[in-house]
Amino acid sequence: MTTQEIANRLVELCRKGEYETCYQELYNPAIVSIENDGSSVTGFDGIAQKGKEWNESIEEFLGSSVGEPIVSGNYFSLPMSMDVKFKGAPAAIKFEEICVYEVKEGKVVKEQFFYDEPG
Repeated sequence: MTTQEIANRLVELCRKGEYETCYQELYNPAIVSIENDGSSVTGFDGIAQKGKEWNESIEEFLGSSVGEPIVSGNYFSLPMSMDVKFKGAPAAIKFEEICVYEVKEGKVVKEQFFYDEPG
């Protein structure tokens, strides 16, 4: 798959909420995932643990959106947003981020997220 095809497929799957399919179909098993603060995890197990912790921090999920990808060479980016209420927060917020992906040999090898810290 080309970088554009991977980007389009990732958007399609994320819009359906099929995140596990994203990982299995599009990601290299040695994926590196980097958060806004510079912390990172490696591999499917690291991503699964990070996702579990994220889900446990949310009291109520109210919706999400995924924008169109912008592709340049072996990289693409896309905007994502979620309306969520975090546990202990007084109200729901719109959580917005830019996601940047690197592709090598037809698989996503790195993802990095940029966002304003909630709160």
